[in-house]
Amino acid sequence: MNSASDEPLEIERKFLIASDAWRAQCTGPGRRIAQGYLCTSAEKSVRVRLSGDDGTLTVKGSRTGITRLEFQYSIPAAHAVRLLELCEMPPIDKTRHIVHHAGMKWEIDIFHGENEGLLVAEVELEREDQPLEIPSWAGAEVSDDPRYYNSSLSRHPFRKW
Repeated sequence: MNSASDEPLEIERKFLIASDAWRAQCTGPGRRIAQGYLCTSAEKSVRVRLSGDDGTLTVKGSRTGITRLEFQYSIPAAHAVRLLELCEMPPIDKTRHIVHHAGMKWEIDIFHGENEGLLVAEVELEREDQPLEIPSWAGAEVSDDPRYYNSSLSRHPFRKW
């Protein structure tokens, strides 16, 4: 969430991974995430996520550029398990790694299951025009390609493209 404003905004850029060089900068072993959607449309999505003992419920608004409203709430892990059972599609299965580069926190998602083979790097910004040093291991930017939105990957998995 954008901390520079009182508005609950997510300003995010997304890149494919061009090489494994990010692994040298990785902090820790990564966290497995199960993620499902109770609702997805062009105007909004409601996501449930479970990672270890951490559950979250997230409501996102429609995108304007790389910005959208985002409301995120911690929920008990047991509630997340039950809500994942109500999701429209099987949950997305991924492992998230954290990499720090040039003062920015990058999240590297390695997808499993129906999205196996997809590796994506995301970075959250304070504002859309914020300067960003893109690491050498980052490939093509896919911020504006809806196929790479997690909500789209739940309906149209990478392996079926």
